[in-house]
Amino acid sequence: MTVLQLKYVITIANSSSMREAASKLYVSQPALSATIRELESELNIKIFERSNKGIVVTEQGREFLSYAKQAVSQYEIIEDRYISSPDKKKHFSVSMQHYVFGIHAFVKAIKKLDYPSYNYSVYETRTDEVLSDVRTQKSEIGIIAYTKSNEAVIKKLFREFNLEFFPLFHKESCAYVWKKHPLADRKELSLDDLKDYPFVSFDQSSENSFYLSEEPLSDYDFSKIIKSTDRATSAEIMATLNGYSIGTGAMTKSLSLKDEFISIKLKEQDPVTVGYILKKNHKLSEIGRIYIEELKKIS
Repeated sequence: MTVLQLKYVITIANSSSMREAASKLYVSQPALSATIRELESELNIKIFERSNKGIVVTEQGREFLSYAKQAVSQYEIIEDRYISSPDKKKHFSVSMQHYVFGIHAFVKAIKKLDYPSYNYSVYETRTDEVLSDVRTQKSEIGIIAYTKSNEAVIKKLFREFNLEFFPLFHKESCAYVWKKHPLADRKELSLDDLKDYPFVSFDQSSENSFYLSEEPLSDYDFSKIIKSTDRATSAEIMATLNGYSIGTGAMTKSLSLKDEFISIKLKEQDPVTVGYILKKNHKLSEIGRIYIEELKKIS
């Protein structure tokens, strides 16, 4: 089994057909098929089911794919750090749920150190991927939040993934609305006040999405829901449809949104604890230490 074979498996899983995957990988379709058959024979599992309609990942394949992604990710980190970077660039990466303050702290840390050569990454992603990224050290630091409704599940995952959680702040639940929203002048809102407007939710897209939601009141039965995976898309929906989202109320000025949104306290409360995670016994890099200092200033 080789890293190249693992990359082939990941590409095929993200394609609609072997022909499409072969085109992406710049190899012939027969050669690609033969490589996968050799891998399946070596592992004694069936990764893909093939038919005239295309390819489908099997149950065994889904499990193997999760390990393949981790292995390739780790290989790419090693390759980038030790093979592709003879000049010893500074490296740092952070994964987070959808929090603007985490990005602002990232920018401030970069400016403060101002290394002449570096390779940094910031991943704004799903809760399960934040946990996985720190667990596999794809990211040094993760920014994550939990509420009373999912606290037990999240803390269980911290233990299972060998992660340490460090709280930054506790916040009341707030609604985010466009500054021209019909209810924008209210000092406090209830979910009943908002029932005629769409709730714009971040789509976790995982089988454990209910338990891993980054939003308070995730167990509430919203009558109108629009799910999105992109911050700009969510903002556009909220502005044009008078939608709203729910979060911590911890707002920092965003260059892209230019103070177009405000936060209003909710009557219904599901307080949020926000913090950062590290792999247990991890020794912080210099930029990691500065990044956490900036997070604490913002929070």
